[in-house]
Amino acid sequence: MFEGITDNLKSALSFMNRGRLTEASIREGMQTVRQALLEADVNYDVAQNFVERVTERAIGDDVLKSLSPTEQIVGIVNQELIDLMGPVDHSLHFVKGTTTILMMCGLQGAGKTTTCGKLAKLLQAEGRKPFLVAADLQRPAAIEQLRVVGEQVGVPVHTEDPATSTPLKVCQNGVAAAKKAGADVVILDTAGRLHVDDELMNELEQIDRRVQPHQILLVCDAMTGQDAVNSAKVFNDALELDGVILTKLDGDTRGGAALSVKEVTGVPIKFIGVGEQLDKLELFHPDRMASRILGMGDVVTLFEKAQAEISEEEMEDAQQKMSEGKFTLVDFQKQMRMVKRMGSVKDIMKMIPGLGGMADKLGAAGEDPEKELKRVDGIINSMTEYEREHPTKIDRSRRNRIATGCGVEPSEVNALLKQFGEMATMMKRMSGMGAMDRMKAVQDIAKNSDPSGNFKVQKQRSKRGPQSSDKLKDLKKKKRQDKKKARKRSK
Repeated sequence: MFEGITDNLKSALSFMNRGRLTEASIREGMQTVRQALLEADVNYDVAQNFVERVTERAIGDDVLKSLSPTEQIVGIVNQELIDLMGPVDHSLHFVKGTTTILMMCGLQGAGKTTTCGKLAKLLQAEGRKPFLVAADLQRPAAIEQLRVVGEQVGVPVHTEDPATSTPLKVCQNGVAAAKKAGADVVILDTAGRLHVDDELMNELEQIDRRVQPHQILLVCDAMTGQDAVNSAKVFNDALELDGVILTKLDGDTRGGAALSVKEVTGVPIKFIGVGEQLDKLELFHPDRMASRILGMGDVVTLFEKAQAEISEEEMEDAQQKMSEGKFTLVDFQKQMRMVKRMGSVKDIMKMIPGLGGMADKLGAAGEDPEKELKRVDGIINSMTEYEREHPTKIDRSRRNRIATGCGVEPSEVNALLKQFGEMATMMKRMSGMGAMDRMKAVQDIAKNSDPSGNFKVQKQRSKRGPQSSDKLKDLKKKKRQDKKKARKRSK
């Protein structure tokens, strides 16, 4: 998410590390920041105004004469990003005593129908009784798609024959059916188009006047950048939107839509879609997004993901192992699987302050953390229960058998055991630390590790063993003597 703008902003802000900050250097550097925003497809006026606000605050005496002007400028940029995208009211303002009507609209291909299912699932988790209405009669496949999505999330879906009905009738009948079924919120999946046109707007305005939805949400494809912002403005002028849902933020998103839509339309982003699965809809938090854009991590979201995916018993067991300083390959494998349940390893690394750069190095080096975790899991699965509990007892013959069982080289098994030994030692050191000290220890390890980190099973690069220090000294001495002889011959 936003990898391009994160890299560009980091590069643009590198002017702060080139020496003493002056008004001239700040103004020059902020023009580079402006260019980074424009390359991320941020609206021109938004980028210009953003840079002007940051520059004005950054060249003040309080910043230039402070002990840490660099940190202050980063803080200013962070706060301006938060202000640019927020504030956000996540509530959907449900009406007591009646069925709350939510109208979903957007262009074709933005993921509107799937988002309706995601929103229904999210409301279900909050104790609501949602009801879906398939009012997109322009695309017959959308009706079937919503019916399938409804079955997957366990939510009833109202459908009608496109040949004998109209979008307005479908919405009116759907609301009546939702009230009869005892639903407390109904979600209208209206028609989309490849682009905004008068026919679409007239249809949506008619539904708005006659059905009178309590909230109108626009679904925007974040990958379309400024096109998403422009369409949001047109929809808002016609319907007075209450919020925006940005989809496909797990893809190659430049970030322009997220940074521009609130400033251009005045409509806040309420939710973001971060995956194709029906549970991949999250509340949008400007402060967390700003931190991630600047490569500062997002510990709060990481903690929430952990709470959602990992049971309290699993957390307590892991905490107990940590406090006792006991750590076996069984525990390591359990923790690997817990991490995988939380999502992409690279995304999780980017949520931890200090590890975002390491995740980028992995990508640049062509490394795939998911693949490496599968390899490690396969090696551990090839071990007996005794070997997992007592890895120090694994000798050469056991290593050969384990390697044959999972299709790797014995050297890779040996490398895993060596790295695990280092990790177990680290766990013992961390057993008496508090949460913040543990986080700092993880960051220190990341800074001192190679791009592939401590979890990668390194393949053997040379069949020769390490040379002794005496032999190396002899080789160096011989090279010096050879150089002296060569110089004498040249004279």
